[in-house]
Amino acid sequence: MAKKKLEMDIINPHCAGIDIGSRSHFVATGQALDDVKEFGVYADDLIEICEHLNAHGITSVAMESTGSYWQNLYVELVKHGFDVVLANGKFTKNIKGKKTDVKDARWIQKLHSIGLLTGSFLPDDQTETLRTYCRQRQNWLDLAVEATHKMQKYLKLLNFRLDVVVRDVCGLTGMTIIKDICKGNLNPQELAKHRHYNCRKSQDEIAKALKGNNRTDYLFGLKQEFESYEFYQKKIAECEKMIAAFLKSQINTNAQKKKLKTTDKQHKRLNKNAIKGIDLNQASFQYFGGVDLMVIEGLGHSTILSIISEVGPEGFSKFETAKHFTSWLRLAPNNKISGGKLLSSKTPKGSNRLKIALRNAANAIGNLKDTHLSNFFNRVCYRKGRTVAVSATARKLAVIIWNMVVKQIPYQPPTQYLFLDEKRKLGMVKRIRKQMDRFERTNADLGFVTT
Repeated sequence: MAKKKLEMDIINPHCAGIDIGSRSHFVATGQALDDVKEFGVYADDLIEICEHLNAHGITSVAMESTGSYWQNLYVELVKHGFDVVLANGKFTKNIKGKKTDVKDARWIQKLHSIGLLTGSFLPDDQTETLRTYCRQRQNWLDLAVEATHKMQKYLKLLNFRLDVVVRDVCGLTGMTIIKDICKGNLNPQELAKHRHYNCRKSQDEIAKALKGNNRTDYLFGLKQEFESYEFYQKKIAECEKMIAAFLKSQINTNAQKKKLKTTDKQHKRLNKNAIKGIDLNQASFQYFGGVDLMVIEGLGHSTILSIISEVGPEGFSKFETAKHFTSWLRLAPNNKISGGKLLSSKTPKGSNRLKIALRNAANAIGNLKDTHLSNFFNRVCYRKGRTVAVSATARKLAVIIWNMVVKQIPYQPPTQYLFLDEKRKLGMVKRIRKQMDRFERTNADLGFVTT
């Protein structure tokens, strides 16, 4: 009896598969061995790949997102008018037998021809440009933090216990003292005179903490780390100038966005790592066309900057629903069901910069009191712990942000968040009313005018 051959419908008849490599790319225009050809990675080789695909009548191309080697080829293919599907590598690893570049290229072409590959999310050109600036700024911030830790290490080795008398070693008092130490001033009394008036410790206590061993090797290391820290701060400022100029250029080119104005958010505190040179509250409101993301409690300037640079206003529309968006962020439970039984509902592994930013915002929400989101956080935290509550609140934030940007639904929580001054006024009114009820007095008795 002859074996039956199972055939599947061809979804993409004129397609090709490309196996991306660091030194060469393998292009498969069919399933025969002669249909696979190897190309280099230089600019001329990329153009040759496009000409080779055009010669074979290819209209759609699939390839893996391998490292950063795919980016130049992707840009060249899009420039030549090909429909490019950038697939996640984990969806193309079920090939049978030994793994080779030729087999990978043929396997990718086969999966793409029957429509089993889905493309990854890619931001638009404007968002990608802004993302480059923001990620570079974050890289410099990480290096600055590393230099800060090394400065603290050398201060401890010198027995300068600045970390005991100053809350932030890289604050105004700490940096002024470190700068003077690097200049050669080791007199504790003279160094203590740099105390800022907001510092809680007295000048005498600071001077007592700055009596060290004055070893020259540790002083040399401290000086070098301080110079590195100043260098990183200079590079951060340069990145912030580019980010501010780019956002202003995008807003000024649109007359409608330029006219939009939002309310000040004085309660949103600016720390020393917040972006400078631009009002991000106003810029984000204009950039998203009147969507005020800053009204959400827990969302700070760093989170807003991550949303702008990682997804952008046009990127949200690429996700059909809020569930698709949360699934892309790896914040939605991955339910595995077999035989009608739920085997697992763990959140899948993996994270990106936006997921980390939303989780940090969710963690900040957990420290708030009497807000809609903090009450949700506390309910989940009571039942399943803080780690699960952070993920659940981050997912809730993602759903709120998607609905605000895509559906233009303003954020209106059931219970409004009251700040400290508002709580004090409300408490005073309640106490006055309680006293009036106690002594059976009305507004007219006290001379209050009611409208």
